[in-house]
Amino acid sequence: MTDAETCWIKNPLAIYTANALDAGGGVVTQGSQIVEVVATGMQPKTPIATVFDASEHVVLPGLINAHHHFYQTLTRAFFPALNKPLFPWLTNLYPIWAGLTPLQLELATELALTELLLSGCTTSADHHYIFTHALESAIDIQVEAARKMKMRVQLTRGSMSLGQDEGGLPPPATVQGEDDILLDSQRVIQAFHDKADGALVKISLAPCSPFSVSESLMKASASLAREHDVALHTHLAETEDENRFCLQTYQLRPVDFLEKVGWLNSDVWLAHGIFFESDEIQRLGQADVSVCHCPSSNMVLSSGICRGRELEYAGVRVGLGVDGSASNDGSNMINEVRQALLIQRLRYSPDKMTHLDALRWATQGSAACLKREDIGELAPGKQADIACFTLDELRFSGVGDPLAALVVCGAQRADRVMVAGTWRVIEGQPVGVDLESLMARHKAAARQLQGSI
Repeated sequence: MTDAETCWIKNPLAIYTANALDAGGGVVTQGSQIVEVVATGMQPKTPIATVFDASEHVVLPGLINAHHHFYQTLTRAFFPALNKPLFPWLTNLYPIWAGLTPLQLELATELALTELLLSGCTTSADHHYIFTHALESAIDIQVEAARKMKMRVQLTRGSMSLGQDEGGLPPPATVQGEDDILLDSQRVIQAFHDKADGALVKISLAPCSPFSVSESLMKASASLAREHDVALHTHLAETEDENRFCLQTYQLRPVDFLEKVGWLNSDVWLAHGIFFESDEIQRLGQADVSVCHCPSSNMVLSSGICRGRELEYAGVRVGLGVDGSASNDGSNMINEVRQALLIQRLRYSPDKMTHLDALRWATQGSAACLKREDIGELAPGKQADIACFTLDELRFSGVGDPLAALVVCGAQRADRVMVAGTWRVIEGQPVGVDLESLMARHKAAARQLQGSI
C-alpha cells in the first residue's frame, strides 16, 4: 500500500460520505483504498501524487446495486410481456429465456455492467437462475465478463427446481435437479468466491423464489451457504400472487415459510419485500434480515410499495436494486435513488423520507445487504469506490443544494467513476469499452433471442 500512488479528489462541490465525517476538502486514495478524508478548508496530511479537481462535482461513495438480472437486458420492452403483472409477465418470458446462449449471456452481462458503471454504480449483485443445458457454466461466463469490466460483483448462483409439472411457475426446460444445483453451487463457491476485504468477485446462493424452488432445496442451499460462509438471497413477498401461492402450497405466509426453511437469519437478504404484515416486519428486524427495495420494477409490474422506513425502524437493513432490465427496463442506479425517494413519498411524509435516506439505501444499505463492510462509505480503510457527478445540464440550472439536486433533479450519468482506486469512467465514457460495438453486438443477440421461438 505504501508504494501505491495517491490521488486527492479535491474540494468537491458537494460530498456525501454516508457517515458523519467532514470531507468537504475531499478524499485521498492510495492503491485500492481511501486513506484520508480531508475536512473543509484543510489540506491532506498524506503526501499527494495526483490531484483531481472536484470543485464542479458532487461526490458519492460508489453506488451499490443489491439486486439485478443481467440477462434480462436482452428482453427490454418485449411486446408479449408488456402491461402484465409478475406471474403473467414471467410466463410470457420464461420460454424466451430458456433459449439463452452463452454468448448472449456474456453480452448481456457486459452491457448491464457498463450501463450500471455509467450511472455511478461500482458494485452489483446479480441473481442468475436460468441454467439450461446450454448454460450450465453461466456463473463462469459472468465472472469473466465482470473481470473484463473491472467492476466489483456479487454473483448469486440462483436456482429453479419446481417446474410447472410439479406445481411451480417455470417451464420444465428452465429447472434443474436439486443434486445438480447443489453440486454446481459448491463448485462456483470454491472456484470464484473471494472472502477477503476488497474482493472484486464474491458468490452467494440464491434459490429463485417460493414459487420456483422446493422446500428441501431452500434448506439444503442454506446449509451449503453456511458451510462455506456465503450469503443467501431470494425473492420474497413481491406480490399478492406470491403470498397466495405460499398459502396454497405450504399453508404458510412467506415469512413463516422463510422461518421454516431456516432462512430467518442475518446472512439473508431479500429482494422486494413488499407484502409484509407489521408483525412480520418486526420478526425480520429481530432476525437481522436485509431487504433490497426495487422501486422501478415494482412500479412497472404494479407490484406495490415496499414499507421501507418501517422496515428500517424495525432493524431491517434496506438497500436498493434496479432489478432485471425486463421489468425496470434499465440499469441506472442513480435513477433508482430518485425513484426510491419518489415512491416512498407516496407512503411517508417528506421529512420521513429524504434524499439522504435514498442515498443511504444505495450505499450503506446495499453494502449491508451484501454483507460487506469494506464498501458503501467514504472513510479511511474503505475501498476507493467513488462516483463523481457534474451539474452541467439544463435540468440542474438554478439549483440551490447540489447534493439534493443530484437526486430530485434526476441525474442520469456520472462524469467520473473510480473502482478499487482506478478510474473506470472518465468524462462520462467507460474506459476500455467500445460502446458502439458493444451495443451492436448486444442488439443482434437480443434479436436472435427474441426470435428464438
